Amino acid sequence: MTEMKAAAHGRKVLEQSPLFSAMDERSRRDLVARALPRSYGAGEPICRMGDRGLSMMAVITGTVRISLPTVKGKEIILADLPAGELFGEIAMLDGKPRSANATALTKCELLVLERQHVIPFLKENPAVCLKLMEMLCARIRRSDERMADIAFFDLPTRLAKILLSYPEKASGPTRLSLSQAELAEMAGGTRENVNRCLRDWQRRGIVELKGGWTIILKPEELRRLVPRS
Repeated sequence: MTEMKAAAHGRKVLEQSPLFSAMDERSRRDLVARALPRSYGAGEPICRMGDRGLSMMAVITGTVRISLPTVKGKEIILADLPAGELFGEIAMLDGKPRSANATALTKCELLVLERQHVIPFLKENPAVCLKLMEMLCARIRRSDERMADIAFFDLPTRLAKILLSYPEKASGPTRLSLSQAELAEMAGGTRENVNRCLRDWQRRGIVELKGGWTIILKPEELRRLVPRS
C-alpha cells in the first residue's frame, strides 16, 4: 500500500471511528487530515514502555501487540489490536512516558495523531472526551482483569479464558495461530506448563494441536473451567 493510499484508507477508518463520531463533520475531517501515516514490518517495535509519548495511533491494517515487560525479561501480553483500534492515548493525554510496549505483530499501517493537534479538539468537543474516557476505562478494566487472573487463578483457568476470548466462528472450530510461547506470555506462565496443559486437553479431545494451530474442538469444556462472574 502506497503512502497516499494508506493515508486515504486510514482517514476513512478514523472518520468511522466511534471516538470521532461525536465530532461535527468539519472538525473530524480537519483532525483526520493532520494524521501522519507510518508503516512497520512484522516484529518491529512501535514504541517502548518509558518512551516519550506525544501521540496516539490508529491501526489501519495489520495487528499491534500491547505488552508489559517483566523483571525476568519476559512480557505479559495485554492485547492484540486489529484494524480500527487506537492505542497510545494515555501518554498522548498526559504527555508522560509510554505505559506499555507496542509491537507490530504483523505488517502494519498506522496513522499518528499528535498531542498538539488532538488536545485542542478535545477541549472543544466534550462528547469526544467522554468517549475517550469510556475507551480508557474499558482498557484499564481488561488490564486489571488480566492481572487479577494471574494472581488468583491457576494456569488452566487462565489459559481457557484466553482461548475463549477469541470470537468463535459461525461454522467449524475456532483456529488460533498463537504459539505456545505467546500463550504463555498472555497467561503469565511458562511455555513448558502451557504445553503440558494443551497436551492434556488434546488427549481429552478439547483441543487439537496441528501445524502450529490450536484448534478449539469443545469450547463448552473450556467454559467449565472459567468461574462465572
